[in-house]
Amino acid sequence: MANELDEMNGPVLEQGNDVNVIAKKLPVTLTSGSKVFDVIWWFLPPLIGGVIWWMMKTKARSYLQQLQQKLQHDASQIDNYLEQRVQILKNCARLVDKAIDLDKDTFAKIAMYRSGNTADGDAARNEYATKIEEVGRSINIAVENYPNLQAHQELVEAMQQNAYLQREITAAREVYNDTVNVWNREIYAWPTKMIVAAKAGYTTRIPFAADKETKEAARGTFF
Repeated sequence: MANELDEMNGPVLEQGNDVNVIAKKLPVTLTSGSKVFDVIWWFLPPLIGGVIWWMMKTKARSYLQQLQQKLQHDASQIDNYLEQRVQILKNCARLVDKAIDLDKDTFAKIAMYRSGNTADGDAARNEYATKIEEVGRSINIAVENYPNLQAHQELVEAMQQNAYLQREITAAREVYNDTVNVWNREIYAWPTKMIVAAKAGYTTRIPFAADKETKEAARGTFF
């Protein structure tokens, strides 16, 4: 029997396919059948089924709570790197400003995003990271437009630190996204985890994604 999807013999999607991360959190909901399944255990004689079911749900609840803690840990790693990058960009902006009249909006943005506070959750953290990218790009453009700045040793070191932190942020995002993928899969694992997640009001999480400007730049012509 042939494979249903044969990547060697097509048909081939020659025009490619662009995808986007959907910024929508899906709540876990239960069907009437799942609700009946959750209750019927307690009617099985001699109530041993209900006790076993309660223990299974307790274990599932503990697992999901621990997974939430890992999500927070992975997210805090991103926040820490973002905070460090803001400090480096502040130093870069100060050094660049010694040689040119850097756009004052750059300093305003750095001041606005100097804190790693992301109390609003995944969306706020993604927006925060995007704004830092904007600041970084504006400083890079300033350096490119003024070649004499590239010989400034302190600035060179700061830009190298900025590049290092960007790589660390990318790696931390990948770890976070992996955990988000596990969370989004596990809360729909029927029956125990899904029932526990629905009763707790859990929703899916939104992974990190490249901002619109970065995606558009990736489609550009470089050579």
